[in-house]
Amino acid sequence: MELFMLILAIAVLLVAAVAAIRAAISWWKYRGDRVIECPENRRPAGVALDVGHAVRYAMGHSADLSHWKDGGLRLAACSRWPEKSGCGQQCLAQIQAAPEGCLVRNILSEWYGGKSCAWCHQPFEKVEWDVRKPALLLPSGASQEWSAISPDHLRETLDMAQPVCFACHMANTLVREHPELAVQRSIAWGPPRR
Repeated sequence: MELFMLILAIAVLLVAAVAAIRAAISWWKYRGDRVIECPENRRPAGVALDVGHAVRYAMGHSADLSHWKDGGLRLAACSRWPEKSGCGQQCLAQIQAAPEGCLVRNILSEWYGGKSCAWCHQPFEKVEWDVRKPALLLPSGASQEWSAISPDHLRETLDMAQPVCFACHMANTLVREHPELAVQRSIAWGPPRR
């Protein structure tokens, strides 16, 4: 009897572990803002998937999006809502066709790739999205965090912007927002004076 209970407990733990892993993979895969082309007006729109629903759905279905024809995906937010909140969500087909290609962070990673900071000229080798987020230099001359750009205007903003590294963005922001704290000095090269 004890052996049976031990085997049953191990089986339950394995099933729970597999379910937890599938849930984590689904959450990781379907989180994040995306840019799609609205089927109604053929303009870019920013959307976010209902990740909780996708995770619950993935527990009993394949993780492959192409098999989710029966309601596994749905939107949690759209830049065209609330005015168009009753739409049929036909844009989900674009997400199913290219789930990684419409993610904002992937669009930005591709855009920063191979570029250098407009101010310090340091190359962007790997974009850090958690701590040292890069920014954009707008035509106005001010740097802006990309998260402040609406996803439905992201592509047109990227067409006009230049990349800026985190350090330059923070320095520019400090000078712009608190000029009384910033001191600009000319640097005299050479040995220190005695």
